[in-house]
Amino acid sequence: MTSEVSALFVVDPLDEMKESKDSSIAMMREMARRNHRIWACEIGGLAWREGVVQAMATRLDIAPQGPQWFARLEVVRSPLEAFDVVLMRKDPPFDIEYLVATYLLEAAVRRGARVFNDPRALRDHNEKLAIAEFAHYAPPTLVTRDPEAIREFHGEHGDIVIKPLDGMGGRGVFRVAPQDPNLGVILETTTAGGLRTVMAQRFIPEIAAGDKRILLVAGRPVPYALARLPRPGESRGNLAAGAIPHAQPLSERDRAIAAALGPALADRGLLLVGLDVIGDYLTEINVTSPTCFVEIKRETGFNVAVMFVEALERQILQ
Repeated sequence: MTSEVSALFVVDPLDEMKESKDSSIAMMREMARRNHRIWACEIGGLAWREGVVQAMATRLDIAPQGPQWFARLEVVRSPLEAFDVVLMRKDPPFDIEYLVATYLLEAAVRRGARVFNDPRALRDHNEKLAIAEFAHYAPPTLVTRDPEAIREFHGEHGDIVIKPLDGMGGRGVFRVAPQDPNLGVILETTTAGGLRTVMAQRFIPEIAAGDKRILLVAGRPVPYALARLPRPGESRGNLAAGAIPHAQPLSERDRAIAAALGPALADRGLLLVGLDVIGDYLTEINVTSPTCFVEIKRETGFNVAVMFVEALERQILQ
């Protein structure tokens, strides 16, 4: 694609983003390399007035390498449809502010804005609950806020994991081993005394070999997964919890899961998806701001950002 594209990234505060690990920065750098114009705003910079969704957008000059990865050039207030594409890359939590942002983005879509991932699809695919549509690939799973139901599930499977439905990075995730004396307090904490719905899954021992992140771009899998190996004494395979990244080729089972989910998710406007797979089991479907571009390129040389931007350019040309 030779024509210049104007892209607005809806992201977390720029000064908090780290070029050593942030996939959004990898996207921006690849787009800048192709001479596209890069803008950024936070969700607090979105506003709706008289039928038009506007952004307080900052034009960025993107450095090709190094920790000083951007410079601010100008700030303008602009309708979202004035950009060729809007990339929603705000990290969870998926709280009320995130929800409102998806409504504003959807209003912009009605006026012609191109937004990825699609804001309605973001709302429709809770990153934990989305596996319900593909339950035959998932481990035994229970979603409830009833502590007694979780006790029964624990009694049946012996070793389980309990996690919140709105978390990220392994926060609030508990492993409950057989005969765990802390089961009661864990249930009180995670369900807020029976007032908060959580997910319980059978513990998968293959977590020792890593929690694999499989990236789907326009429905097609990146050929390498990033296995996140829990550090000693941990059962969480999250980079934010100190897991050790290790890139590896997709297994036959990984490819089967990707092939089954990829086209359906892409048809819903989910241009970039991160599947979490432990052993042979699908555990989560990440749609808000899937990452691991930087780690995969560092370990394998495969440039996920190139694959993503090429897919994005094809979408814009449609």
